[in-house]
Amino acid sequence: MKNHFEWKHKVAPGEIDGLGHVNNLVYIAWFLAASAGHTEACGMPAGPERAGNEGWVVRRHEIDYLAQVLPQDSVTVKTWIEKAEKATAIRRYEIVNAATGRLVCAGLTVWVWINYDTGRPIRIPERIYAAYGVEPGKTADRPPASV
Repeated sequence: MKNHFEWKHKVAPGEIDGLGHVNNLVYIAWFLAASAGHTEACGMPAGPERAGNEGWVVRRHEIDYLAQVLPQDSVTVKTWIEKAEKATAIRRYEIVNAATGRLVCAGLTVWVWINYDTGRPIRIPERIYAAYGVEPGKTADRPPASV
């Protein structure tokens, strides 16, 4: 499905903190990597759109840490756009332990489409909705167990 994406990752030694598990800030990096992967899989550049100098910026993250991720673990980050309208989009994430299928983290990011020259929000272009397979204002379901 176009609006659902999975990013797989093996925990790297540098992602482990002094308590012996993945550092909390790493989860945000994983969210952003999955977002970029999804954007690229939809045929768009993950960085600022050079023609028109517009694109996404983060307004807010919410994260629920549900279980530890350890050095030997691999994870799958599932992401989808739950809702998009006007200038904002809500992107959901679920991080699961790849071996056990256990949900270890859930979160969301509120993204805003802006003009990089002015720094002000602007309407999300129709081509962006179409690329992600999202209908403006419609709430999307969470992805199936495996996409």
